[in-house]
Amino acid sequence: MSDHHDGPDAAHRRPPGMTDTTVQALGALSKALETTERARGHLYAFHQLTGGADFELDRATRLMREAGHPEWAERIRRDVIGRNVIPGHWTFQIVEAYNATYYEPFKAAERQARQELADGRDHLYEAELKEERRTGGHPDHTARPDSPPPG
Repeated sequence: MSDHHDGPDAAHRRPPGMTDTTVQALGALSKALETTERARGHLYAFHQLTGGADFELDRATRLMREAGHPEWAERIRRDVIGRNVIPGHWTFQIVEAYNATYYEPFKAAERQARQELADGRDHLYEAELKEERRTGGHPDHTARPDSPPPG
């Protein structure tokens, strides 16, 4: 490459001797971790939505009392407010267990694989895909943020 701004930066170039299959394997591992990140986000949404619903029940029970239905207010307070979402667990405990049991070990394995197999380099598959798909010389297809616009 004659222009030092053409192509990926050094952090996104495969180390010498790295095979296409290893790049693909690390790309698949990264994609799986990204999917897990999304799942974890949904778990946090579940945690926050459930907590918000539980607090909204305070309003519902207050309004039940005001509407002359104290027995319903008491039933909701007793049977639903503060209830475990699964036996012995509030949502924060589910999040903590997920993080400790699955998410953190997954993240550590992905990081260790990248360190051992790719000298710690990230997104090699995507960087090579970008090179295959970009149009050379097009101002919106530059290789890197520090690439000067063509022309």
